[in-house]
Amino acid sequence: MNFLITGATGFIGRHLTDQLTQKGHQIYALTRSPNKYEDKDHVTYLSYDVNPKELPTIHGVINLAGESLSGYWTNAKQKEIRYSRIEVTRHIVRLVQQLKERPKVFINGSAVGYYGTSTEMIFTEQTIETGDDFLSSVVVDWENEAKQIESTGIRTIYARFGIVLGKNEGSLPLMELPVKLFVGGKIGDGEQWISWVHVEDAARLLSFCLFEETIKGPVNITAPAPKRNKDFYQTLARVYKRPLWLPVPRLFMRIALGEMSEIITKGQFVYPKKAIDCGFTFHYPKLPEALASLR
Repeated sequence: MNFLITGATGFIGRHLTDQLTQKGHQIYALTRSPNKYEDKDHVTYLSYDVNPKELPTIHGVINLAGESLSGYWTNAKQKEIRYSRIEVTRHIVRLVQQLKERPKVFINGSAVGYYGTSTEMIFTEQTIETGDDFLSSVVVDWENEAKQIESTGIRTIYARFGIVLGKNEGSLPLMELPVKLFVGGKIGDGEQWISWVHVEDAARLLSFCLFEETIKGPVNITAPAPKRNKDFYQTLARVYKRPLWLPVPRLFMRIALGEMSEIITKGQFVYPKKAIDCGFTFHYPKLPEALASLR
């Protein structure tokens, strides 16, 4: 089958591309710099300005593009976070509408930031109420853009990613560094939830959604066992055989990261109910095994 992917050269996109090409599928990767990449078996790199009429039949579209959330959230950074997601999604919507044949499925990358933060609530795909912070507003606008595809009758999925753990990529290197250097501990009181997922499972669940025709709407891309921040760091310390020291004050994180610190100093318990109800099996459902595999 033929799949069109934005963000195919990114952290999650590369893992998804590898999984799909290993099964013999053809990937058309949209990128702003196609000349940086050489086409290879089952992967063709194309500009965002590609003429949709020149594409072959596309069976599924996966939109994973967007400015990284990492870094200090200046006003300019926030504008780029919003702009990159809204504008790319808007462009992909127009492209899909111009394809010779409609794809069977459209997956739009999203985030668990949709739900806002809480130390007590459990969020599933059935949760309707949204948060009231910056990231939640971005996710709501982001998903609203993708709803134009859903309105055409194409099966549409909103992949709400938690904290994706990968070796030397994603959030884990920053999270584990203080522990590795013997200076790390829990953040604040440590009661905030971390809804995490191993990158391999994140890519596998995206692939599962492509082919499982009963799945549509929001899908939480998180492992079934979120951890409190304090427990996450205790597990990290055990895996790396390091001690835990003094907690990192919330104020320090606020000074270091600005509003982006809200992702770390607050959190949410997000449960992947739809994936589990549909029979998806996680390779790494528990944190110790996930972290050990990424050492």
